[in-house]
Amino acid sequence: MRTPDRGEVEAAADAIVEAFAATDGPRYFAAFAADASFVFHTEPALLDDRAAYERLWQEWVDSGWRVVACSSSDRLVQPLPGAAVFTHTVDTTVETGEGRESYRERESIVFAVDGDRLVAVHEHLSPLG
Repeated sequence: MRTPDRGEVEAAADAIVEAFAATDGPRYFAAFAADASFVFHTEPALLDDRAAYERLWQEWVDSGWRVVACSSSDRLVQPLPGAAVFTHTVDTTVETGEGRESYRERESIVFAVDGDRLVAVHEHLSPLG
């Protein structure tokens, strides 16, 4: 079982952040396994697969939501045999039908080794402060 290195984990996380920052749903969701789960403090329930999150994302986009900026800092990479945990602080600004909103949150993404790449299998977002 291969243990991913720090650079590989950061590259996989960067791809997710960059796609999110561009409001590029297809590129963003391609980084997640079909059975990935999502826990967001802004949502009342667990999203237990990628399709559930994709439906929610589309509702946001249809309502006028888009990401204006997103940056990652305070990173921690924990490689494990066959997986890795990536934790960071994420600063996000979005445009909504109601105006601009900015957030500072902590996020953890669990990656699994899938052949020669890492695929995200879980994302957890919590408020910071």
